[in-house]
Amino acid sequence: MADTLLDDVGALVREAADQVVVPLFRRLGEHEVTEKAPGEVVTVADRRAEELISEGLLRLRPDSVVVGEEAVAADPALLDHLRGTGDVWLVDPVDGTANFAAGRRPFALMVALLTDGEPTASWILDPLADTLAVARAGAGVRLDGRPVDLAGRVPPVGELRGATTSRYLPAHIRSRVTDGGGRIGELLPSQHCAGREYLDVLAGTQHFAIFWRTFPWDHVPGALLVREAGGVVRRFDGTDYHPAADDHGLLVAANEQVWDEVHAALLAA
Repeated sequence: MADTLLDDVGALVREAADQVVVPLFRRLGEHEVTEKAPGEVVTVADRRAEELISEGLLRLRPDSVVVGEEAVAADPALLDHLRGTGDVWLVDPVDGTANFAAGRRPFALMVALLTDGEPTASWILDPLADTLAVARAGAGVRLDGRPVDLAGRVPPVGELRGATTSRYLPAHIRSRVTDGGGRIGELLPSQHCAGREYLDVLAGTQHFAIFWRTFPWDHVPGALLVREAGGVVRRFDGTDYHPAADDHGLLVAANEQVWDEVHAALLAA
């Protein structure tokens, strides 16, 4: 894959942020925020940004398929493409929509490219922080243009810090995580934006993140980024995360040792 594609898609995501998403932040009218499912809001920014990004991706690769979060809400059968062949784009036009709709940060824009069902490139942009992470499978990851290597960052378990989306965890797992919180340095509340959590793991400001819901548009982009930096993204049972697997629970860690230590402290039965 030519690195020009990384630049072209990065520019496209920035264009969607600059032209659609950021101008609507804290400027949404009541009619521009609706509920697409119980407890799940969507805004005109989500829909317009997904349209802009999707059109741009199809110009770059006319024979590809785009699977966007909002398109899937209207047609869940689109998810079948994740198990197919050829080039498939995953798009989350506004990750952290609840934050965005409430006028809070963070929120992010995310894209991933799958080829024959396997992630081959990804992009996450936090437009307010002006932070962009890009990765190509087998070629590493860059955060704001700088390469990232997480392999050597292994603080003592008592200094580890990370976030958990405790709201969605089943009661027995939530209790286990809460009881084990004293064994690590700091257990942070969720930022309600998976894209930002992945960026923070890459930046080293947190060492892990625990999720329960694992929609592919929320996690395929970040999973490739973290893995390309030397990190680990696995289910609670230790199996590797794959975009086509419909399951729950994910532990994202800066490296193998961090994954083992956090799993033992917070998730082991």
